[in-house]
Amino acid sequence: MLAIIDYGVGNLFSLQCSLKKIGVEAVVTSDENIIKAADRIILPGVGAFGDAVNKLHKSGLFELVIEEARNGKPLMGICLGMQMLFEKSYEYGEYEGLGLIEGEIVSLKKEISQEYAVPHMGWNALKFHNGKNEIFKYINEGDCVYFVHSYFGINCEDSLIASAEYGAQITAAVAKGNVYGCQFHPEKSGDVGLKILKAFCEI
Repeated sequence: MLAIIDYGVGNLFSLQCSLKKIGVEAVVTSDENIIKAADRIILPGVGAFGDAVNKLHKSGLFELVIEEARNGKPLMGICLGMQMLFEKSYEYGEYEGLGLIEGEIVSLKKEISQEYAVPHMGWNALKFHNGKNEIFKYINEGDCVYFVHSYFGINCEDSLIASAEYGAQITAAVAKGNVYGCQFHPEKSGDVGLKILKAFCEI
């Protein structure tokens, strides 16, 4: 069983439906016992980093996510959920993240040419880094996935597993041990996204 963490941020229905398509039992929950009993965890997220982290703290799940990850349970963060895996974000201030991935979250506007629109919305090809990670075993380099974001991760070279070209090579996915993060939305990325989710669910 896979637990999709519900801490009051975002519409989780499309993610749950995507997992159902690949035959994975997924429960949207904020229940600590269910999360502990799950085989895997997905941390989703939309909106601003500071607000999301505060909600995760208020729900009592911030430390639980860290604990479960450090105990070896496979964890995937998606979009803002991926950003929260990092040590720190500079979105509308300075906020501490979960600290499971080394690096910081910064504004795209400060890192790419002004001719590129922010937020970054659309389909972009993946470029693999540090070999082909296990969550990409069913896809190929150059396959496209769907992004919607205004901030991204930097200083994460050791955990970088994929980037995408958008005025610069921007962080698309990271991995460190049993912790994975996708800046893009697998649940909105068609067959490629389903294959990534399938690979994660086989870890």
